[in-house]
Amino acid sequence: MFDKLDEIKVLRDPIHGYVKIEYKVIWDCLGTKEFQRLRRIKQLGASFMVYHTAEHSRFSHSLGVYELSRQLVFDNQSINDYLSEYEKVCVMLAALLHDLGHGPYSHAFEAIMNTSHEEFTKMIILGNSEINQVLNSYNENLAKDVESIIAKKHKNKVLCQIVSGQLDADRMDYLLRDAYFTGTAYGEFDIARILRTLLVKDNTLCVKESGIHSVEDYIMARYHMYWQVYYHPVARSYEIMMHSLFKCYFNYLSKGNESIFKPFDDFLQGDISLQAHYQMDEATCNYGFKLLAQSSDKVLSDLATRLINRDLFKYSDIKNEHDLIAKRKEITEKGFDDKYYVLHDQANQRPYQPYHGADENFIYILSQDDNLKELSVLSPIVRALLNVEDQNDIKMYYPKS
Repeated sequence: MFDKLDEIKVLRDPIHGYVKIEYKVIWDCLGTKEFQRLRRIKQLGASFMVYHTAEHSRFSHSLGVYELSRQLVFDNQSINDYLSEYEKVCVMLAALLHDLGHGPYSHAFEAIMNTSHEEFTKMIILGNSEINQVLNSYNENLAKDVESIIAKKHKNKVLCQIVSGQLDADRMDYLLRDAYFTGTAYGEFDIARILRTLLVKDNTLCVKESGIHSVEDYIMARYHMYWQVYYHPVARSYEIMMHSLFKCYFNYLSKGNESIFKPFDDFLQGDISLQAHYQMDEATCNYGFKLLAQSSDKVLSDLATRLINRDLFKYSDIKNEHDLIAKRKEITEKGFDDKYYVLHDQANQRPYQPYHGADENFIYILSQDDNLKELSVLSPIVRALLNVEDQNDIKMYYPKS
């Protein structure tokens, strides 16, 4: 049904060794401007402010997710036998294209856009885009089917679980890739063992009981990566300062002041076209910061300059509301506007929450008696994690001087 390339394209990858592309539709999607834009979007947002080698992109991550899905649908006999060629191509495309909608600095920009990256991904795949044209040129239903997998609405839930579940190609790639590029070992786990022990049972993606220890390692990798990398307070300082800068710029425009950087205006006003989204990458964002740094507005100029030069806010724990009130008073007395210079946020995370929400939140194990059982039923380690109270890290951020 789908044309294959004259020869398999092989791309070197530090995590998976090689990324192999056999189908022409995959190769054609790679060459679209929307996918190439992902080269200009960092995978880890502001984490490069902490881990100086964390400069990898959504482009490389997306290729990694594609490669893992390719291995699952072709090298895993159970999944290979379960899916048709059309479904295999659909799920590989969904894996490749799942992050198209991300803005600059990864998730940090979503609060500014007031639209999720998932919604932009849907707009790109189904809208007036090069990606949509490529997909439609192969099959009139292809774009819709690919988007339904990403949105977790496809009738075959195994396809959705491969791309976005508790044990999916997306998470497995970003844990290994982010650990590698941050120079940490927190995200490492035996991915080869997991890929070998995954199978389909009763229309559900599950893991053989013999692979349960590898899944436990994966759960712990997620837990440690969130607290040591994704929620690192220095990265959070950069991101929350960026939010404060855009809040300041929005108020600046609301007072009738002349625009400083039109691409920012479009996003703050919430009417964002696909073309505006395509243009907004991190190079554009950094150029905008430089223009804001030259503003006559002292707060706007100061915040932008701090971001450019990594003069980040200090942070401390908030134990009670009095801590925040006292800090606001202290910072105000130093001549700062506490609305922009005393910030706070909360991070909380559980590595696995099977009993919250839909069935997709489960990791299923195929037990030795040939029944599907939720992971914590068979794993005392995971069961113990579920009984641990939620960890909340509430911090306030303020200038050093």
